[in-house]
Amino acid sequence: MTSSSDFVPSGNVPAGGAPSGNVPAGGAPSGSAHSAVASPAMRRWQTGLVAVGLLLLALGGLVLVLDVGPSEFVGIAIWFAGAIILHDGILAPVVFVVSLMLRRAGKRIPLGALLIVQGAVVVGAMTALLVVPEQLKQAIGTANPTILPLNYGVNLVVFGAVLIAVTVLAVVVYLRRVRAR
Repeated sequence: MTSSSDFVPSGNVPAGGAPSGNVPAGGAPSGSAHSAVASPAMRRWQTGLVAVGLLLLALGGLVLVLDVGPSEFVGIAIWFAGAIILHDGILAPVVFVVSLMLRRAGKRIPLGALLIVQGAVVVGAMTALLVVPEQLKQAIGTANPTILPLNYGVNLVVFGAVLIAVTVLAVVVYLRRVRAR
């Protein structure tokens, strides 16, 4: 078994075998995102967020058991299966391909700009994942037309246009600040 001090990321070790520059023998430069050991403050945040997530998960399970009848469990299971299929079969591959293309362009584009665009792609994909089922159900029709009263297709297109505009603006502001330094 290797320890974290044995790990040295590729690219940080020259042909002679010794780490170069300000890279310690343990791997990435201290304070970088790739540092092997989290700071105590970061560890507290991680622990707190995991605890909050577990509490919310337990609350969701309790609400499910208390408020949803057993006859609806099959429908919920089907919905979750569909969500997993959509996420793993469509959303994750799209985000991965876009991220890969952006990373390859990263030699010409600063990392901050890439991260802004990646964030926008994730937000857009998640919004589409939430809105498309409503749009499909509205197309099928419901017994009560007031359940889905909005024009979800138009709203999704408007949201996408606003998201693109905000993303472009954020990238432009970021690039101006980077160049001003």
